Amino acid sequence: MVSKDERLFAALIFGFNFFAPVIGPLIIWLFKREDSPYIDYYGREYFNFLISFAIYGIVAGILTIILIGILLLIILGIASFIIIILGIFKAYEGEKFRIPFIIRFL
Repeated sequence: MVSKDERLFAALIFGFNFFAPVIGPLIIWLFKREDSPYIDYYGREYFNFLISFAIYGIVAGILTIILIGILLLIILGIASFIIIILGIFKAYEGEKFRIPFIIRFL
């Protein structure tokens, strides 16, 4: 069973995306990953998501030359927002949320 504090910190990893997308989640993950496998899981998922969507954004940015990239950037923005909201709710509910379409680096 996952404690309320673990669920809160895991949700904050995603929640800080709106204010400090790298520093906030990184601080939580680095300080709490040793204490909780649940927080470590969500930290890894979040940073895999961040790296993957950065790569997708770069590719879509390059594809703006042939105009399809504009549509891809809009889709990436909407998908990113939805995934972040889902990540917050799933983490706080105590479920493990596996983010689709990301590359597992960590």
